[in-house]
Amino acid sequence: MASNATDEIAFDFRPYFILYKDGHVDRLTENDFVPPSLNPEGVSSKDVAIIPELGVSARLFLPKLDAGDPHRKLPILVYFHGGGFCFVSAFCSLVHGYLTSIVTEANVIAVSIDFRRFPEHTLPAAYDDCWAALQWVASHSAGEAEPWLSEHGDFDRITIIGDSAGGNIVHNMAMRAGREEVGRGVKLDGAIFGHPYFCGAEAVGDEVKYPEKKAQGDYIWMLTNPTTVGLDDPQINPIAVGGPSLSGLGCARVLLCVAGNDILRDRGLLYYERLRSSGWKGTVELLESEGEEHVFHLYNPTRENARIIMQHIVSFLN
Repeated sequence: MASNATDEIAFDFRPYFILYKDGHVDRLTENDFVPPSLNPEGVSSKDVAIIPELGVSARLFLPKLDAGDPHRKLPILVYFHGGGFCFVSAFCSLVHGYLTSIVTEANVIAVSIDFRRFPEHTLPAAYDDCWAALQWVASHSAGEAEPWLSEHGDFDRITIIGDSAGGNIVHNMAMRAGREEVGRGVKLDGAIFGHPYFCGAEAVGDEVKYPEKKAQGDYIWMLTNPTTVGLDDPQINPIAVGGPSLSGLGCARVLLCVAGNDILRDRGLLYYERLRSSGWKGTVELLESEGEEHVFHLYNPTRENARIIMQHIVSFLN
């Protein structure tokens, strides 16, 4: 008996999703959704559409304003979530709680970007969406429609931040900012990398000891970006031979975080060393969390090492 064409599976990625040959997707694990709100610490949040026709949107976070100086300009933090370009959203409890904590402690405005994800959309959709969102943020330096940004944002202090695949997006946005204008008269000040997702054709460090873990990361890249030139594509391997020099990174400061028990640690350390030796004119700080796993600070924010990361982020932003 012939199967229905709509039931033919193109890719089975249980327990997360199933992609069918006719293009439709069953997401088996959905993100939870936390509505925007005013929290007890006085952080307000709201959702805005950036490119409605593509579904690109953001959640904005505004800290409690100083009653004595309500017009004080605040640093702007633009966050790109992780999840292997496939999972997580700007509106889930994990991201909402993390951004609320940063905004509370650092007294900054945060913009958490919700971009198109795989399998409904392949790369470079996520990169394009995040660049458009970053330009949307920068456009408020000229007094665009969103008052939380135009009235309270300091456009000389824009920092981008991301964890895991979001850290990969941070790199690609910073490189693009070195080639193109983010906004008229607007430049990135800083970039914060949280355990960034990089890979490469040749195994390095712990990748040699744990080839199955390396294979998982490699597979996600090849799956989500079917037009890639491979594992040494400079978008996923920034230190690949023949790729653009990291001297073109378009920001003045970098905070790079790695975790001691993370398979991605050695890639992060190589990125740090290559950036330092590239001729880039900025300053870079490395923070290693000994004995910790990948993005532990998101799932265990009360751990001492997670508190140390938060302290470094707050210091970096201020």
